[in-house]
Amino acid sequence: MMSLKIRMATAFVAMAILTACSSLDVNEYADRGPILDPKTFFEGQLCADGVVRSRSGEQIRQFQARILASWDEHGVGTLDEIFEFDDGVETRIWTLIPEQDGVYRASASDVPKATQLRYAGNAIHMNYVLRYGEPGDTIDLTMDDWMFLVSPGVVVNETVMSKWGIRVGQVLLVIRQVADDETCISQAAIAQASQ
Repeated sequence: MMSLKIRMATAFVAMAILTACSSLDVNEYADRGPILDPKTFFEGQLCADGVVRSRSGEQIRQFQARILASWDEHGVGTLDEIFEFDDGVETRIWTLIPEQDGVYRASASDVPKATQLRYAGNAIHMNYVLRYGEPGDTIDLTMDDWMFLVSPGVVVNETVMSKWGIRVGQVLLVIRQVADDETCISQAAIAQASQ
């Protein structure tokens, strides 16, 4: 009986790893529109609203976010993100360095190894490890991150989180281009993020 349980567990882990490795290629969306160009969409202020779901699909957190996006004269992009969760504030700054057509090298302080941001048609894809938590108490999660431009100025973003090839949760959000004077998050969250 025990050997059957071990075989079943081994088969489950192998299946989970194979499933995690068989993601779609962003170029499959090359003919889809409207076109999602990172330099065009991620410009100025963007607002986002989303939820974090557990492995079972239960909503465990919700948030609003503000993204300040800019590009320098060399085509390097900066996405300065503040997330206001129902239970706290988190920040992340992405740096996007152009590598070739359809590819940026993307890095952030809580992403231990730079990844590639690939885009084609109406889609962006990144797969990376996020080191989540406070110093001394972190967990590394693999993030399979897809964004789709569904109408001008509106992106739907889905990120599947996994650990050891096993899905542990999901982040769903909508990102909107907005005017610079629109309020995305509270002043208290902005103040906390700047500390």
